[in-house]
Amino acid sequence: MRTFRMASAADAAALLRVYAPYTFAAVSFEEGPPSLEAFAARICDISAVYPYIVCEVDGEIAGYAYAHLYRERAAYRWNVETTIYLAPAFHRQGIGRALMERLLAMLRRQGVRMAYSCITLPNPASVGLHEAMGFTRAGAFADAGWKNGRWRDVVWMQKRLSDSAEAPHEIVPIGKIDVRDLLGND
Repeated sequence: MRTFRMASAADAAALLRVYAPYTFAAVSFEEGPPSLEAFAARICDISAVYPYIVCEVDGEIAGYAYAHLYRERAAYRWNVETTIYLAPAFHRQGIGRALMERLLAMLRRQGVRMAYSCITLPNPASVGLHEAMGFTRAGAFADAGWKNGRWRDVVWMQKRLSDSAEAPHEIVPIGKIDVRDLLGND
């Protein structure tokens, strides 16, 4: 059975086991996994404002997704960057889509206007997931990062979460929103 819940610092070791292999591949531009302490701090910092969701399958962490502030300038505060990672054994089982659906629903409830995602190329699975979720290509940066002996391109994708032309309200921190109805189990 698949269960979805909010992450906590107590999940850091399990989530780091999912993430660490990506730091050696070209997917992440980190050049090796962060320390457990640094990773736990990231979870705490991000989840103080934004959703950080875990999927477990029969008690095993299958993957996670989160959002964080897109850019520091005040005018960007209604925009987020989304991130998703799955353990290899759980690819192509609909978990990525289920995580992203929940993440986007929470972001809408918070009052987020735009969700962006930066994907290192080539990564047809991630591009395909984002396209299936309604993201469109916003642009690409050639030779954006040096990883594993060569320059890597990235594509930025975007999804509008609100069409309102009205002045926005401030983003509601995720802890002030009841998200139990959005998590659910499969």
